[in-house]
Amino acid sequence: MVGFCCEGDKKLLVYEHMPNSSLDAHLFRSSAKTLNWRTRYQIALGVARGLAYLHESCLDYIIHCDIKPQNILLDALFVPKITDFGMAKLLTRDFSRVMTTPKVDVYGYGMVLLEIISGRMNANGECGSSGDDIVYFPIQVARKLLEGNVMSFVDDRLNGDVIVDEVERACKVACWCIQDREFERPTMGKIVQILEGLVEVDTPPMPKLLEAIAGRSHSACT
Repeated sequence: MVGFCCEGDKKLLVYEHMPNSSLDAHLFRSSAKTLNWRTRYQIALGVARGLAYLHESCLDYIIHCDIKPQNILLDALFVPKITDFGMAKLLTRDFSRVMTTPKVDVYGYGMVLLEIISGRMNANGECGSSGDDIVYFPIQVARKLLEGNVMSFVDDRLNGDVIVDEVERACKVACWCIQDREFERPTMGKIVQILEGLVEVDTPPMPKLLEAIAGRSHSACT
């Protein structure tokens, strides 16, 4: 925030101008200029750093609770800014008795990371042409990652012009973020270290909840 005005009935908040709109405009609109891999990775890393600051460096923890591409604004240099804190929760350092934890944002970040990699909405799903598979992106990623085939779900508009190690790293992070049990999800600080290449990360297992979703969706298709 740049400043504010509170004079009589005039109450204004002044924010930095974001000429590149929000992340969703670049990922999901066919008319938008395609973001190259370097820019996407820097956006992913920038958002991770921002969330790590909110979770770990503030006097009180701030949990955003609504991390999605629409709430990530981009400045003139495509530096990401997290916005829309309408659902945010402020917690003291002892939040052992509350239901909402920072791992809610970790899950949301994982879903956003999948959309950054693929350039498609996670919610878009359909039955496969053979009727025996489900085209739901988070499930596809988890399966393909276990098969060692990470390039199959990278945004086609990138024409393969990516850094494969970064793609694999980002996919692993995303799938760890969407694990069912909160304690299995990494902290945002750990995610920053992984994306920066400072910490190695193992291949995560298929999230059990997504396996269940895949099973129910398969039944609906057959």
